[in-house]
Parts: sequence; C-alpha cells; structure tokens
Amino acid sequence: MQDDTDQNRLTPASELSNLNEREKKAVDQQSRPSAALIHETIRAEGERELNRSGVALMLSGFSAGLSIGFSVVVPAILMVALPDTSWEHLLTSLGYTVGFLIVVLGRQQLFTENTLTPVLPLLKFRDRHHLGQVLRLWSIVLVSNIAATWVFSAVLAHTPVFDPQIRAAIAAFSQTAIQYDFWPTFLKAVFAGWLVALMVWLMPAAGDAKPLVTYVVALAHLAHIIAGSVEASFLVHLGEASLADYAFRSLSPRCSATLWAG
Repeated sequence: MQDDTDQNRLTPASELSNLNEREKKAVDQQSRPSAALIHETIRAEGERELNRSGVALMLSGFSAGLSIGFSVVVPAILMVALPDTSWEHLLTSLGYTVGFLIVVLGRQQLFTENTLTPVLPLLKFRDRHHLGQVLRLWSIVLVSNIAATWVFSAVLAHTPVFDPQIRAAIAAFSQTAIQYDFWPTFLKAVFAGWLVALMVWLMPAAGDAKPLVTYVVALAHLAHIIAGSVEASFLVHLGEASLADYAFRSLSPRCSATLWAG
C-alpha cells in the first residue's frame, strides 16, 4: 500500500482518499500536471543536463546560437514582404519565434532556458559539486551561443546569401539591440529572460508550443541575450556599431538580467 502511495504522490488525484485506483487513474488522465510533478520533471531534466559532457554541451550550444539567428532573419523577410502598415509588427513578431522553435524541437542548449533547469538540482542539494556543475554548464553554453551568433551574423553581413533588401531590413530590425542604455536594456532583458525561463515550466503541459511565449518578447520589444547578440554583432560587422556598443549596450545588461530573471 505504501508503494502505491509513493508511486502516485505526484499525480493530481494522489490526495483523494475516497477514490479507488481505477478512479484515480481516470482523474489523472483528465487533469493538468500537478505543480509537484512539473517541479520534479524539470529537476530530473536539470540533473541530466548537468551530467552531459562538455563537448556535447558546446556543440548543442553552438547549434542553438546558429538557430536563433533565424529569429532575426525571418522577421526581416516578413518586413520586406508585408506592406508598411500599423499591424505589420503583429505579423513580423511571429517570425521571431522561428529560431526558438528550432531550438526547442532540436533539443539544443540555449543559455536563457538553462538559467532555471540546472538550478533546481542545485537548490535541492546545495553543495559545491552541483554549484560547480551549474557554473560549468552556464559557461560552456553561453560562450557557445555567443560564438555561434557571431558566425551567423558574419555570414549575413559578408556573403550574398540574402539580397540587399533583406540585409537592409535585418539591419533595421537589429537597431533596437543597441538603441538603449544599460538600465533600460537591463529591465527589458529581465522580462525577456523571465518569459523564456517560463517556457521550461510550460514543458509538461505545453510541449512544443512553448516557443510561442517568445512572440511576446518580440511584440513588446524586449531584450533577449542570444537573439540580441545576433542583431548587435551584425551591426558591428556592418560598421554601424562598435565593440563597446556590443559589450555595454547589448551583451552585459542582457546577460546580468537573464541570470537575475532566471
């Protein structure tokens, strides 16, 4: 009897003592995942990510950085294709979700998602081993993401893969990456980091619909660190921004805000 209780303790019907096992299963099938089940699912995912090899994290992080580049390219393509109207932004913002969709479906490592998942095991065990694992994962994934964004933006800026009209639209779309000073960007990045970390909590219920959360990031002109790195580095390649702009108006406020928000 104790085994059955332990087995069902994470299900919504676990506290209903007046139901038999068949009735509890029927209730569980029609219920949303419990908060405890979501927490333990994410913690188990965090344990698995912490135990991945450095090479695996690096390759997955680099792939994610490349994929996020399409969250900059697709909106620019839509900007060129759509008429200049008051509702254009509503549609171009949908293109922003494409890169995140690729990352989620491809199970790639994105820094903003990892500000939450690996922290749950750390909060449970609270030891130096898990702290070292979390810092290792963050370092590898962040550096890999950023390196990939520079490669992606270099290809956009210095090759004819897209025609001049689309490249001009990418440059226009990217201006917001360096438009604001540190604190406005920091505040925008807090909300963006919170929303992207929220995708992790939606995992058991929302599945592959999670990237739709990032529609709000684009719609509200919030500041995502990795997508913003594509935008800001593209402007650096074009000579429309300096490395100081990249470091102090884009990367540093977004990075610190993402860690705080997660």
